[in-house]
Amino acid sequence: MTGTMKAVAKLGPRPGAEIIEVPIPNPGPGEVLVKVKVTAICGTDVHIYNWDQWAQSRIKPPLVFGHEFCGTVVELGPGVKGVQEGDFVSVETHFTCGVCRFCRTGRGHICQDVKIVGVDRDGCFAEYVTVPAENLWVWQTEVDPEVAAIQDPYGNAVHTALACDLVGKRVLITGVGPIGLAAIPIAKKAGALQVICTDVSPYRLKLAEQLGVDVAINVAEANMCDAINEATDGWGVEVLLEMSGNESAINDGLKCLANGGEVALLGIPSRPITMDLAAGVVFKGATLHGINGRKMFETWYQGQALIQSGLDLKPLITHRFDLTQIDEGMELMKAGQCGKIVLYPNGSDD
Repeated sequence: MTGTMKAVAKLGPRPGAEIIEVPIPNPGPGEVLVKVKVTAICGTDVHIYNWDQWAQSRIKPPLVFGHEFCGTVVELGPGVKGVQEGDFVSVETHFTCGVCRFCRTGRGHICQDVKIVGVDRDGCFAEYVTVPAENLWVWQTEVDPEVAAIQDPYGNAVHTALACDLVGKRVLITGVGPIGLAAIPIAKKAGALQVICTDVSPYRLKLAEQLGVDVAINVAEANMCDAINEATDGWGVEVLLEMSGNESAINDGLKCLANGGEVALLGIPSRPITMDLAAGVVFKGATLHGINGRKMFETWYQGQALIQSGLDLKPLITHRFDLTQIDEGMELMKAGQCGKIVLYPNGSDD
């Protein structure tokens, strides 16, 4: 395909982003060209936009960023099989090497040479993007495009929640950003007896209530463990899904964990933290799971099955913008006054 497209790019080592006009990329061997229908802003994109310490160490401008999206396959590169033009797709955005020990033993989500679209190569804040055909998730069932665009964070929530046995359990979710929010209906669908969440944002705690949480605790106003003891009649929780990366949330969550409980850790601390492993883990006989990305493609099948069974992610999506309004979306993300923000590079059908 020839012509140009608009895209959002980090052109130099500085905060912000620019709307640029660039050539439509051509798919290489094993790749496809996708016309982006809907894309969404992730916390990683905010790091890149802000040009913080992590972004400075990882990103090499110029780069078109963005990695959550869905769209339509419009061109096939040489050697592509199993997909055709016109397919509506989401994309697993972790591109694995396929040959390391982890990939060859079915653990590509912890590939030692993983590349990420919008981080290590040009991403989806654009009208078109190229991706490996093997990373496509071709939708065979009806799905709302806005939901199809957020399969990356939703998949993280599925992977985190289903790493633990939730059936009949009291579940605590610490941190209800978009991934923590998505974990609420997942835990309910998976058979949790009670779902409790904590955060410091009244806005997001209200969203948690809309998504069906049983108890929402503002830890800026209440002691987490006292509130959880009251909510569980002193029992505590059997499962902790840690989404915040906050040192206090992690330690307080472990204090509230019942003996023999399970912990799934997805949140990434901004610096090394101190944990009371003896009291919080060892003497409780607790099991800890470190969560990275999504299992490819086990998590995708689980996530689609949950959606087909009636799980509703639409309340998670709170704002919609044109791609050129990227600055407005970023400011909302930084203020924490949103759920998921979606962008339309090629215009909305509405």
